[in-house]
Amino acid sequence: MPYKKRRKKRQQKKIHRFHLESILIITFVVIVLVLVSFDIASNKKTPEGIPTCGDGTFKNTCSPMKPYFCDDGILVEKASLCGCNNFLTKSGDSCISDYYKKPGVVALRYILNGQENEIDFTVYEEANDYVSNISRVIYYIGEEIPSRADFKHKNINGEIQRAMILPLVKEIQNLVPDDKVEQARIAISLVQNIPYGFSEKIFSFEGGKINHSRYSYEVLYENQGICGEKSSLMAFLLKEIGYGVSIFYFADENHEAVGIKCPVEKSLYNSGYCFVETGGPAIITDNSIEFIGGVNLNSIPEIILISEGISLPENMYEYNDAKTLEDIREKRLLGYLKIWRYNSIKERYNLGEVYNLR
Repeated sequence: MPYKKRRKKRQQKKIHRFHLESILIITFVVIVLVLVSFDIASNKKTPEGIPTCGDGTFKNTCSPMKPYFCDDGILVEKASLCGCNNFLTKSGDSCISDYYKKPGVVALRYILNGQENEIDFTVYEEANDYVSNISRVIYYIGEEIPSRADFKHKNINGEIQRAMILPLVKEIQNLVPDDKVEQARIAISLVQNIPYGFSEKIFSFEGGKINHSRYSYEVLYENQGICGEKSSLMAFLLKEIGYGVSIFYFADENHEAVGIKCPVEKSLYNSGYCFVETGGPAIITDNSIEFIGGVNLNSIPEIILISEGISLPENMYEYNDAKTLEDIREKRLLGYLKIWRYNSIKERYNLGEVYNLR
């Protein structure tokens, strides 16, 4: 065999052997890396979430909602450690006020997943007297124009009233400390199930007589309110739970409802806030309900922003239930196909036939 051919053959063998050795080395390295990764993964402990209470406060720390302390998932009063809000005085582990006199208990009903429950909330006659006497007047300078938003914020953000209602927020958060959506459902249903009714108080204003407009604490104390009054209370509760909240005011129908932050595609007029009726039990996003006198909400509402905050999730069953009721009311083809669900949906939310409007 010629020399050049033998040399070429030897070179080909060397190349083949080199490729084979390279493949074996790479395979070995891959196997080692896989085994090491598996060993690391199997020995790595996934850290558990840090326990929190219903308002997000970490375990064994004070809540921003004084005087509450996060104790094994439950908010408890501990004023001796956490202190009190302004206008309240420390008394052991509780915070008290000069207005906390002549106590009584109001049973606040709510429906959650078709089950009726209630919260027994302590209210005080002298606290109610104080709130009812807060001036509803706002003074403006120059050419400033009074707005509905100004009066809403005056009600919802009043510090003394806030301290009086925060214990109710705590009660709601303690019921379902790990579920913000359920907290919102309880707060919404609780306000919707407060009976509808006007205040019996009348006062004179610029030569005329008008009904007294209740503040949120008065609605709780009297266990009664009209849509604007109940909307302020609902907005307060949802705001303190942590949600983004707005007020919808329908001028043509003279009606107020609440907006809770939600996915834009589910919201009213793509506002980013889902419609929530306050006059009576209703489903979140259901704005096709009928009011006394056959009135529907057809006007574009004024939207008053109350607070920034978290949003409802994408996959809530309320969205589908509200759409089903709308299809049934509008006598659409899908409504006829889904009419068998009508009674079960009504029972789930304790729905009435028509709603009050004011």
